[in-house]
Amino acid sequence: MGYISILPEIFISDIDIGAIAWNILFGVIIAMVYIKGIIALMEKLVDSGNLSSDLSRKIIHISAGSFIWIWLFMNTSNAGFFSYMLNITVPFVFFLTFLSKGMKGSPDDPDVKTMTRTGDPRELMKGPLYFTIVMMVAGTALYGSYAGMFMMAIVGWGDGIAPYIGMRWGKRTYKTLGREKTLEGSIGFLLFSIVGCLIFYILLGVIGGIDFGTNSIILADPGDNVDITVIVIVMVILSVVAMIIEALSPSDLDNLLIPASTLITLLIIDIVLGNPLNGFLQLFPDLSL
Repeated sequence: MGYISILPEIFISDIDIGAIAWNILFGVIIAMVYIKGIIALMEKLVDSGNLSSDLSRKIIHISAGSFIWIWLFMNTSNAGFFSYMLNITVPFVFFLTFLSKGMKGSPDDPDVKTMTRTGDPRELMKGPLYFTIVMMVAGTALYGSYAGMFMMAIVGWGDGIAPYIGMRWGKRTYKTLGREKTLEGSIGFLLFSIVGCLIFYILLGVIGGIDFGTNSIILADPGDNVDITVIVIVMVILSVVAMIIEALSPSDLDNLLIPASTLITLLIIDIVLGNPLNGFLQLFPDLSL
């Protein structure tokens, strides 16, 4: 009985099974249905010949990167006893899946067909595996922050759509570190990174989430009244830097280097410009832990 006494009192008296069950519902069940449903749909479209494997992979990439919409519904109060971190359940399951199938999977496996370029199962242990790691970092250490939000927007939307735009409409090519890129693809990366940041900002920084005390929607006051102009400028800076990093990244490492560049750039902005976001590791005070 001694071990209970060392826990903070609030964790003893205020734990709410309902709050934990709610987070299991959204963080595990609904999130799994969301991702699995998209993968199943892409598999069916690819098998029927109505969708290319390249485009299906990008749709899955963007959808997975958008998993943070789940944050809107997570109960982050102390009553939930950190169960909001269950939002990384799906990325963790896929992390283990990619490891397993990457080592002993079949080219006919649905995940291999829909999430690899070449049909080689080992490819799952590169870009897709790295992506799940980034998702887990965003959903734990960077949960509810500008850093986590912008990181997932850029690696999900910008990096997700750029290769398809390059393949579909790219005409002006250039080479970086031996890799051929297209100007159209890079511009697509920039534009869709900004679009992704704006969408996530509206969802998480404006709508905010649910006030579980009053059962009402929170209209968040992000960053203590940070000027929207400042927010947009930061989005553009992050997207430009990430576009350059994507162009220079070795193959399959962009899913790690792009999020890293976002975090480093935010840190530099915070230092050089004097904390313009009032704390880039905090997004909406109303949902602070």
